[in-house]
Amino acid sequence: MTDAAFDFDRLIDRRSLPSEKWGRYAGRDVLPLWVADMDFAAPPAVLDALHRRIDHGVFGYTDAWPSLIDAVVEGLQRDHGWTIDPDWLVWLPGVVAGFNLACAIAGEPGDGVLTATPVYPPFLTAPANTGRVLQRVEMVLRDGRWQWDWDALEAACTPSTRLLLLCSPHNPVGRVFDADELQRLADFAARHDLLVCSDEIHCGLVLDADRPQRPLAALDEATARRTITLMAPSKTWNIPALYCAFAIIPDPALRRRYRHAMRGVVPHVNVLGMVAAEAAYRDGDPWRQALLAYLRGNRERVLEAVAAMPGLATTRPEATYLAWIDCRSMMAARGIANPAAFFEAAGVGLSDGAAFGAPGFVRLNFGCPRATLDEALARMARALAE
Repeated sequence: MTDAAFDFDRLIDRRSLPSEKWGRYAGRDVLPLWVADMDFAAPPAVLDALHRRIDHGVFGYTDAWPSLIDAVVEGLQRDHGWTIDPDWLVWLPGVVAGFNLACAIAGEPGDGVLTATPVYPPFLTAPANTGRVLQRVEMVLRDGRWQWDWDALEAACTPSTRLLLLCSPHNPVGRVFDADELQRLADFAARHDLLVCSDEIHCGLVLDADRPQRPLAALDEATARRTITLMAPSKTWNIPALYCAFAIIPDPALRRRYRHAMRGVVPHVNVLGMVAAEAAYRDGDPWRQALLAYLRGNRERVLEAVAAMPGLATTRPEATYLAWIDCRSMMAARGIANPAAFFEAAGVGLSDGAAFGAPGFVRLNFGCPRATLDEALARMARALAE
């Protein structure tokens, strides 16, 4: 059920304004379930804070202020049981800039950056942006969950590896890593003396209450010293284009190196993004809880529908509003070369798994009203029935 105060069933016309998500298919009858932004209005608490700030009328240069910092610190304690020092915060316009910076300070040009695929596409391009070398290890599907191949991880790490680039919770497979998995990753990084950059932007979107998200850096002090954690309110409260994120870097020397790499390259954070962030972390949890309940219902619709579609398979996402769908059996049975193109022709825009390092898969964004999702799933089913 939708919380009475928050109408997630409301259909908002996103075609009437510039939108990357909906603009891709302008003039075509294609429902966009691809890029990771949701079709819901931002929380009322966020909108009210933005209106108050806009009414002030002056938008001068602004650094993070005490009440914003307090809201983030308190939010991390409340939601993740992680107590951080305010001095650990480094403000950024986005997490993509954040992990590119991590690549830039990890070793020297030609050194390796290790990540697990499939993964959010900018992970695959960030190493080359700073002259580093991408090193990949494939995640494996066991017992209905995407998991680490620990032997393959060890084999992929070389003497030149300097950075482990982690996505947690994982995009696109939706995993919330268990405590023992996080500990094994921390032990792996310590054994190989790796810097770790953990993109935890989806940490507020854990769907299963019995699988709480634990930041990697919260494991222990030694792990924290080698870890750069990236977070933002953008995915959880659907405010991505307000461009406000932050790195949490407990080690002072590492934090100085990171700030030095930012100089003259990374712009200041959008003041309206910071206003929205404070409101989200301080007053946005009732909306978030209602959102999670709605997304759980959407998840069940996706799982039920995909299970009935011949040649498709998926796993239950433990976090995010993203479903990772295996189309390889369909491709083999029907001679289809590109499943994303196949479904786009049927009126549903999905993300092509090839961009995530996994051709033959598609990613479906179920962060949308039920009417949109149900119609998209029906179109997919009709295309497979023809």
